[in-house]
Amino acid sequence: MSQERAYLDHNATSPVRPEVAAAVARALALPGNPSSVHAEGRAARAALDAARAALGRLVGAAPTRIVFTSGGTEAANAVLSGALRRTGLPAPTRLLIGATEHPCVTAGHRFPEGAVEVVPVTAAGLLDLNALASRLSALRDETVLISVHAANNETGVVQPLAQIVALARRHGAALVHSDAVQAVGKIPLDFAALGLDALTLSGHKFAAPKGVGALILAAGVTLETAFVRGGGQEARLRCGTEALPSLVGMGEAAAIAAPSLGEEGARLAGLRDALEAGVVALAPGAVMFGAGAPRLPNTATFAVPGLDAPTALISLDLAGVAVSSGSACASGKVARSPVLAAMGVSPALAAGALRVSLGWNSRTEDVSRFLDAFERVIATLYKRRGVAA
Repeated sequence: MSQERAYLDHNATSPVRPEVAAAVARALALPGNPSSVHAEGRAARAALDAARAALGRLVGAAPTRIVFTSGGTEAANAVLSGALRRTGLPAPTRLLIGATEHPCVTAGHRFPEGAVEVVPVTAAGLLDLNALASRLSALRDETVLISVHAANNETGVVQPLAQIVALARRHGAALVHSDAVQAVGKIPLDFAALGLDALTLSGHKFAAPKGVGALILAAGVTLETAFVRGGGQEARLRCGTEALPSLVGMGEAAAIAAPSLGEEGARLAGLRDALEAGVVALAPGAVMFGAGAPRLPNTATFAVPGLDAPTALISLDLAGVAVSSGSACASGKVARSPVLAAMGVSPALAAGALRVSLGWNSRTEDVSRFLDAFERVIATLYKRRGVAA
């Protein structure tokens, strides 16, 4: 990637850190299979165990409760397969999901259609806790699985997981899963302290290689059946030889992120705030989505009335700036964002939504480059509408 470009799409994927690439290269030189008992196998197993421990430290989870996967989608699909169990509870018969969940949840579960309910969100994108409490009360005779992401991939809105878990515990027969793909490595997240039953994550969102992730299960919680069957790896839940080099890379990325979450978060929030202030100065009518709620420090999603997002993306790309109109999983599709629709945003305004997401290699110069390019986009819009810039 040319240094002249500004890559501002870290919520889609964060570029691999040089230190992570070096760790992957070292792991590629390990010839052994982690399941083998000879010296080479033991060396590979030690590297895998170190990666698991580093990830555990990042998210506040015991390494023995971490199951490596190919990414967040596979992990979430496994949790929502209907096989999740907590000791002493019957199998879940009902799935409650937030209205702004990722497609890996909304399309990835295996519950019958009539057993799935969508819990609304507020205009700021936060789960409606009163609505959740009401549904849990009405379902007091059922075991419920609640799935709410830790942070939204489009708006960066951070959900009140502690309050959601508290409501679930008050209900009694309820389990809580959180898709934490966008939160891990960006904000402090303590799996054990939150009291979650399951958490899923993906390495490439925090500068690890693509194609690796993890499922974390609380003590007393398991999957009744393996989601990949075979030789017994990963606690016999996700069988198959582990992708050692990439997992070592994820461990290295976790080790780098863990001690600097607060400092890095403050730095990125400063860049985000400067970017948003610049956008508003150029387009006073701009609407910042999720601004009334806690948000990831790296994410700014906004729209300018009359702006066409696909056209703006092309203009920004030609100017050397990479941003998104929402989730990368929907790239190539020109459609209204379900997330913004759930927040009550009008189709006309949502059509102009742009997402800027910063990361470890983002600098003030990148923000300036974006604002310079965005100024030209806005000037073209105002000229077309016959409005003075």
